[in-house]
Amino acid sequence: MKLLRTAVLATLAACTLATGASAHDWPHAPRAKEPLLIAHRGASGYLPEHTLAAYWLAIEQGADYVEPDLVITKDGVLVARHENAIAILNADGSVREATTDVAERPEFASRKATKLIDGVSITGWFTEDFTLAELKTLHARERIPQIRPANARFNDMFEVPTFEEVLQLVQQANERRLQEARESKDGRWGHGRKIKPIGVYPETKHPSYFAGIGKPLEEPLVRALHKHGYRSPDSPVFIQSFEVGNLRKLNRMTRVPLVQLLSASGQPYDFTLSGDKRTYADLAKPAGLAEISSYAKGVGANTNLMIPLVAGRLGTPTTLVKDAHAAGLIVHGWTFRAENNFLPNEFDSSADPAAIGDMAGQIEAFLKIGMDGLFSDQSFLARKAIDAYVKR
Repeated sequence: MKLLRTAVLATLAACTLATGASAHDWPHAPRAKEPLLIAHRGASGYLPEHTLAAYWLAIEQGADYVEPDLVITKDGVLVARHENAIAILNADGSVREATTDVAERPEFASRKATKLIDGVSITGWFTEDFTLAELKTLHARERIPQIRPANARFNDMFEVPTFEEVLQLVQQANERRLQEARESKDGRWGHGRKIKPIGVYPETKHPSYFAGIGKPLEEPLVRALHKHGYRSPDSPVFIQSFEVGNLRKLNRMTRVPLVQLLSASGQPYDFTLSGDKRTYADLAKPAGLAEISSYAKGVGANTNLMIPLVAGRLGTPTTLVKDAHAAGLIVHGWTFRAENNFLPNEFDSSADPAAIGDMAGQIEAFLKIGMDGLFSDQSFLARKAIDAYVKR
């Protein structure tokens, strides 16, 4: 285990020691001629999510973009976590879900709190109650060890990264890629692929909640992106959100592309707060998509909005992709995960929920209906699936 830890950390350190290249070094991000692969929280099928190691591994495995979910600390620093709740307790006090070891840290026992987050009561520990220095003393952990026990081998090896650190990692990976291209004879980098910058795909988590406690996410997000040269509609970046109001606000603050996330159920929480009765299903209709096109470049659609499940298997595709394209929007689907637990039944390899099934078959079904990109936890397998589909 010590050798494994040393190897992972040494390789990551070698990557981060490179000279940085900002987004200015890529005058225009090339338009994708093949579906984009977005590393969902990094290579989260192989390493604990939202760690620098997971983002680095995703880049090595061929991801086009890495996706950090963003929340904020007590002192106003954006950090990458799936939720602002970094450990959640059941009613009996047992840990339901944790992305850090905070529940085992007696010095932070008094920080336990119960909060209403987007209408849901949650008891646990929250990033906004910790300074960055305090958060950096915690250790990242695998969020779903029952499905990904192998990832738990890496528990307590990594810190909670800041958004700035994620941007620096992407910047350094791009510098390395530029250098490799300069040294090649045909302007290509590893595996014969044409040079293209790695992009970043941040999500604003619970923006209405954070605005309500006086810690809005938009200003520090835009400030960080602009600092690193992400300023234009062609920059290799997408900002995504499940809410509408903060995307409209961001549309007035920056020219980078925005993506409206669409869930398979419910409604944007800012709609709930304002009394707007429209649901995500309404936004997925032609009129809703036309409205989205006024402030966003694309939609991030739950797979069930594109091909609904019928008795656990893929049913008949909807017209969402066609309707979105007609409105001038790209469509990125979420989330493609390789374990049987997450796959439609026809792609399962066995009855074991943690075993790897045929994610490539699922991806192919969605690419056939015109999906422009996808979020995946297993960037290695997703890259192979996309490349195989494009070559046909």
